[in-house]
Amino acid sequence: MRPSIPRLSRLIASTRPIAQIRVASLPLPCTSSLRPLKSTTLPPPSPASTQIRANHSHSYTTPPSSQIKDQVPVELSYDVVEPSKPSPEAEGQSLVICHGLFGSKQNWRSLAKAFAAQLGMPVYTLDLRNHGQSPHASPHNYAAMAADIHHFFQARNLTSGVNLLGHSMGGKAVMAVALNKELNGALRTLISVDMSPARGKISPEFASYTQAMIDIEKAKVRTKQEADKLLQSTEPMLPTRQFLLTNTRLSREGPEPHLVFRIPLQLLSESIPQIGDFPYKPPPPVTEASPEWQGPTLFIKGEHSKYINKHNIPVAEQFFPNMKLEVLDTGHWVHAEKPAETVELVKAFIQGA
Repeated sequence: MRPSIPRLSRLIASTRPIAQIRVASLPLPCTSSLRPLKSTTLPPPSPASTQIRANHSHSYTTPPSSQIKDQVPVELSYDVVEPSKPSPEAEGQSLVICHGLFGSKQNWRSLAKAFAAQLGMPVYTLDLRNHGQSPHASPHNYAAMAADIHHFFQARNLTSGVNLLGHSMGGKAVMAVALNKELNGALRTLISVDMSPARGKISPEFASYTQAMIDIEKAKVRTKQEADKLLQSTEPMLPTRQFLLTNTRLSREGPEPHLVFRIPLQLLSESIPQIGDFPYKPPPPVTEASPEWQGPTLFIKGEHSKYINKHNIPVAEQFFPNMKLEVLDTGHWVHAEKPAETVELVKAFIQGA
């Protein structure tokens, strides 16, 4: 899951402005380098306002429900985009989006607006545990992430009609939800963007990323420009460095202000093997350890990415017998390189399910 994503703010430069924004209180085995961003732009929101509510999280420490077994969920931070013109056909439905490793809900902010406008349903973007504004908690594995997502459904009263989408690490997390019969009751459809349910070792570059970020913290640099210079020896690609540095914030603890990372670097570094893993083995036979989900499932593959390939497509078909596969001319960051096409594929799939 090489996080070489360009800034998504560039992708909506030509869209119409959002008329009103309300804020309420409250990537795995190796992949190819990022291809140049195409000139395509997002489908614009409707002329009327699309509303955005930001919700910030607090730790959840009460005992888990019996459905979640041994996993104690955390309260995930999220944003929700409400459609200005809800679609009667989408009544009772929602779209929930989960990002990849080192990402956050902000990576999907632009597409969430387009999805809400095109589908006419609320769109939730989540910060998974140990990312963004969500709590830091161990373990960082897919059973824990699935429990968190299920708890989010319960807390928001999303009991049915959920179209669940994940990219990269988030793709494995949403598949883990779908394959657990105690967690998948709310699901209507499942969408995995450039990730298969295969087990494998994560690329060594991710250990180097976390170590480089630890070194940046130790250096107590004050600006992203200084941090970027230190990161160049580990990662030559500017978009990748920019993506990693979206996780920084300015700390005023100590004698001088300096950059620190929002994410728990040591915990994520120790969790690299779990991020490459998957909690189930494929059927047959269908058992609790080798489950299947028969609901409508869409896999979107980046043509130049290796995450979905001829070796693991049969594995995906065993887990998800009612799946379809679409391919876009991209690398791993499908939604960043082809945002309009991604929106159209997801829209057609959800509306046709």
